[in-house]
Amino acid sequence: MTAKLYCFGESGNAYKVALALTFADIEWEPIYVDFFNGGARTPEFRALNEMSEVPVLVDGETTLTQSGVILDYISSKSGKLGGRSAAERREVLRWLFWDNHKLSTQIGTTRFLANFVPEEKRPAGVIPFFQSRLKAAYSVLNTHLEGRKWVAGEAMTIADLSLCGYLYYPEPFGFDRKDWPNIDIWLDRIAAVPGWEHPYDLMPGNPSDRA
Repeated sequence: MTAKLYCFGESGNAYKVALALTFADIEWEPIYVDFFNGGARTPEFRALNEMSEVPVLVDGETTLTQSGVILDYISSKSGKLGGRSAAERREVLRWLFWDNHKLSTQIGTTRFLANFVPEEKRPAGVIPFFQSRLKAAYSVLNTHLEGRKWVAGEAMTIADLSLCGYLYYPEPFGFDRKDWPNIDIWLDRIAAVPGWEHPYDLMPGNPSDRA
């Protein structure tokens, strides 16, 4: 049975899941959610996810929300991307939680305000504040990747996919790969894995569609 991923191209959290499904060799299809025109706030979508958020994964009788939960499900179902020992599994979870708290959430907010909200509606000072906090997070990740190929263990895991989710997007939000050489090499390493595609190629929806 083909899993259905409710997503849109601009969503970094949906991209994490799309990559994991692809790398885990799980058959899936994208279901486009017209987020910018209220597609996540319809009664039909809220029946899937009362939080009105993307992504949502429907796999047979299983419906899951929140990217971290979905990534864990994909890893458990496929037996891939989850770490090779109990210790690696805990390390994977450590970085998943850190990403949700320190990296992806703040990138998502910064990128959204800087690119998808009209300038006159952007709250003063918020973008620089988040960019300052993000520099500290980039530094943590860049330092951790010194001498490592992957974030947790000796192979790619869902921790890598969670952390990289927003870092391939072209819209400016204060992240320049050349400033963080270990992150840059790591992103290239992930992009070299067979099946990798840019978010705007892997999922439907692109800012140019609304231009």
